[in-house]
Amino acid sequence: MDNLYEFYNFLDLAGTFVFAISGAAAAKQRGLDLFGICAIAFTVACGGGIIRDICIGAIPPAGLTNWHYLVAAIIATAMTIGLYPFVQRLNHPVLLFDALGLSLFAVTGAQKSLAFGHNAEVAVLLGITTAVGGGVLRDILLNRIPVILEKEIYASAALLGALIVVLGNQLQWISRDWVSIIALIVAFGLRLLALHYHWNLPVYSSEKSEKD
Repeated sequence: MDNLYEFYNFLDLAGTFVFAISGAAAAKQRGLDLFGICAIAFTVACGGGIIRDICIGAIPPAGLTNWHYLVAAIIATAMTIGLYPFVQRLNHPVLLFDALGLSLFAVTGAQKSLAFGHNAEVAVLLGITTAVGGGVLRDILLNRIPVILEKEIYASAALLGALIVVLGNQLQWISRDWVSIIALIVAFGLRLLALHYHWNLPVYSSEKSEKD
């Protein structure tokens, strides 16, 4: 499973890089300065993992001790600023790696929580937090409604991936490596299908809002 471990590391950095691009692009659109763009990019890339590590007691968080994450965020920021027209044309590749990053972070977030001895509920919640926490922090810092609180199927895919990890850990029908692969594929597949077919969760508007 050494090749699988290396594959996970690649997806981890790829997801981190793409999350950082999304953060840098959003910050650039809001007219932030260089430091602001770097800060938002790093927050999106590592914010969820840092929150998870603090919650489970993995101090200091991996996002602060592993230099690969910082380098990925800096490169993503430089690319976004210097090659912005090119970055804008990368919509489909970015969405693809964003979906991969989301799925992988949900799976590894749940795995790490279980490894630190926490129960199933904590593992599921922190799996979701790892996957979407950075994006929520980005939206809060940029003063807009977080995407996951609207209608898009995003956090739901992370929830499903984390649930599969937890159930696989409890039932132990197959190895943890295979459980992780299945969880990753299912979460990734759901996110891609939602993007392709424009699946959304129900939205409930008040009568007053509809009249307005």
